[in-house]
Amino acid sequence: MATARLDMRLDEEIKTRAEKASALLGMKSLTEYVVRLMDNDSTQVIAEHESITVDDNAFDRFMRACDKVQKPNDALIEAAAFTKDQGIK
Repeated sequence: MATARLDMRLDEEIKTRAEKASALLGMKSLTEYVVRLMDNDSTQVIAEHESITVDDNAFDRFMRACDKVQKPNDALIEAAAFTKDQGIK
């Protein structure tokens, strides 16, 4: 059940296109369409900013470098402390 309200003004042409898209998708209202778009887009944006994707070659090189090191150097210790302080998991 919705508990928050969002009021917005937009260009009439954008509203008309959004209403048409909403109807073409069989949605009950423009609000349903906008909420779906916001939910999908916000989920994608958050995922893109909270994860890192690397190709297999870069990952393999990283793992080899990790395997070679006997104990963490000062730069790695500082980097780990920085990420912890920033709330990076």
